[in-house]
Amino acid sequence: MTCGHCVASVTEELSEVAGVTAVDVELSSGTVTVTSTRELSDAEVDAAVTEAGYAVASGS
Repeated sequence: MTCGHCVASVTEELSEVAGVTAVDVELSSGTVTVTSTRELSDAEVDAAVTEAGYAVASGS
């Protein structure tokens, strides 16, 4: 992610996942924090990020 549009795209797609109440995208680090009312599966998060045009990278 390199710009505000990237942040908006990822935020929009993740916000559409059932149960998501907040999305915080940190552009400088490329990290995303998602708050939800239920546990989200890796597949749900991956699908939303992919739909936004990005890929989920494994944490170190």
